[in-house]
Amino acid sequence: MLINCTLNGRAVTVEAAATTRLSALLRETLGLTGTHVACDEGVCGACTVLLDGGAARACLTLAGQCDGMAIETVEGIAAGEAFERIADAFLRHNALQCGFCTPGFVTTVAALLRDEAGERLSDAEVEARISSVACRCTGYLPIVAAVRDLLGRGR
Repeated sequence: MLINCTLNGRAVTVEAAATTRLSALLRETLGLTGTHVACDEGVCGACTVLLDGGAARACLTLAGQCDGMAIETVEGIAAGEAFERIADAFLRHNALQCGFCTPGFVTTVAALLRDEAGERLSDAEVEARISSVACRCTGYLPIVAAVRDLLGRGR
């Protein structure tokens, strides 16, 4: 099937089988390997991408479902304005270690920062969104601190 979408701001037409997962299309067909695949069951969040601005699991999404949609990967976010702020906050708070979950966190935090309601979310709601990505290294406290900093809430 042909899939017409906007990928990281560019119009793209790509052919894929009906059963192709978005994660496979991005990594294997299009060479965008920043979207990591770990559990392949939608639990870990390492494969999080933005679909029409909302965070979604690429390993659970069929590529064909994305026809007509805007897809943004960590590569697209890295080329944008918010990435420098996100990277700076994560570095200042020592929020990253091994880096495998980083693309999932970057896309999740980018979606949170773009969400008009993001600044009004309670700390518990912010933490719930962040916890949608599994990290075995940091224990989340530095990541929570970085996001609180990004939202202007301090520690």
